[in-house]
Amino acid sequence: MTSPIRFIMIGGFLGAGKTTLISGLARHYQSQGKHVCVVTNDQADGLVDTELLRSQGLNVNEVAGSCFCCNFHGLTDAIEAFETHQRPDIILAEPVGSCTDLIATIAIPMMEQLGEKFVHSPYAVILKPSHGLKILTGGQGRGFSEKAEYIFRKQLEESELILINRIDELTQQQQTQLRDCVEEQYPGRPVIFLSAKTGENLAAVCESLAGDAAAREQLMDVDYDVYAEGEAELGWLNATVSLTCSDPMPIDGVVMRIVDLIRTRLEARDAEPAHLKVFCSSGDAVGVANLVSSDTATTLSVASEAEGKVLTLIINARVSLAPEALQESVASAVDALAAEFAATAEMRSLESFRPGRPVPTYRAGT
Repeated sequence: MTSPIRFIMIGGFLGAGKTTLISGLARHYQSQGKHVCVVTNDQADGLVDTELLRSQGLNVNEVAGSCFCCNFHGLTDAIEAFETHQRPDIILAEPVGSCTDLIATIAIPMMEQLGEKFVHSPYAVILKPSHGLKILTGGQGRGFSEKAEYIFRKQLEESELILINRIDELTQQQQTQLRDCVEEQYPGRPVIFLSAKTGENLAAVCESLAGDAAAREQLMDVDYDVYAEGEAELGWLNATVSLTCSDPMPIDGVVMRIVDLIRTRLEARDAEPAHLKVFCSSGDAVGVANLVSSDTATTLSVASEAEGKVLTLIINARVSLAPEALQESVASAVDALAAEFAATAEMRSLESFRPGRPVPTYRAGT
């Protein structure tokens, strides 16, 4: 009898580190001889996460245009497509970072409709410290409205396992403060501190994910009006830019600079970024830079140490800002980048919008 496919869904707010953790988990499972596939998800085409994971040699299918919960069959079709080539042992799924209620809309419908085909790991949610510390402690300058914070909190509420990421960036006092807040406000859930970037405590995460998801006797209550308004607070932008210069340009320098140029323009508008991620490539060389909040540093998460005369930039921005203003900020930053490097920039694609109201394909109990 064929063993069931292990389905591991990693949730968490925008910029929490889901993609980095999924990359680390994939390498871990591959080292054990497992065939691993990944499903990414976004509200639009042109996702940095998809290109990054593919550049690492992973088999990735993307569900674009809506979240998993609103496109359940898009998720199951993406999973079935893997099997036409080689049946996966493990599927890692990364939902949109502004989504919640995934147990009721994804996990349980999969269990009900696909029966013994899958075994589900405990639902793990990554806590993003930069916004988490402010939200969970009621601190000032949290950057988002209460409606957007509602999504952040609901993600933690439905978790079976809470992963506090970026331990390499946290003081011992901050770690203690976060643990105390989580244990007080979301009791009964295992808490693991980790660094998705360095791999610290990855083994403990894998051990927890080796178990099976718990039966849900009672589903989480979700106010979809508040949820929809919280998502709609964020401007969403995906862009692809071609940068051409007669002299070689440093990929890592370019990708860091474009993030900083966009950051400066967001600061001028007092706009809080939920996540800004840029993928820069030339041939097989790839660099990625991130910004996860207004009060954290720009990070080079993937270094290429390479140059190129023709660079492709994929820009994903999720910001508490109107889409039109976000588009203006990014376009201005691209122009400034081209001027600094004496290059020519071509905007090959640009899409900016606010997410629509979530309407799940299925929801258990309704």
